[in-house]
Amino acid sequence: MDPLEAEGLEPFHATIGAMRSRLSRSAILIAACAGVLAVMLGAFGAHALRAQLDEAALATWRTAVDYQFWHALALLAVGLLAKDRGGRALVVAAVAFVIGMLLFCGSLYMLALGAPRGLGAVTPVGGAAFIIGWAALGVAALRR
Repeated sequence: MDPLEAEGLEPFHATIGAMRSRLSRSAILIAACAGVLAVMLGAFGAHALRAQLDEAALATWRTAVDYQFWHALALLAVGLLAKDRGGRALVVAAVAFVIGMLLFCGSLYMLALGAPRGLGAVTPVGGAAFIIGWAALGVAALRR
């Protein structure tokens, strides 16, 4: 008899496995979408926006694309790690990376396109989310 069944933990174990699987699939899917979008936005910036924006705005756009790429890869790593291990730290990392991409990269894209400068106050919040994501990923690595 399985030790988990003997202790009545089989349903709990199955639930944990389902949660890990859902986190893994969700993180990988969102990472793939963020990666596709980063390629598209990078190409859009390099071709369509080159004649429309000044050098500073193009540099801001490129920074957003770069950070989106790196954090799409980080989210992919979270998804791959979640296949074998669970834990709150991986959930925190995944959520933080997504929030960071939305706030940090999103605000930079909008600022590059001429949004009000006050929107720049959102950018550091996204940067803090990235930091939290990396710290949580480190915690997840230490726990296993």
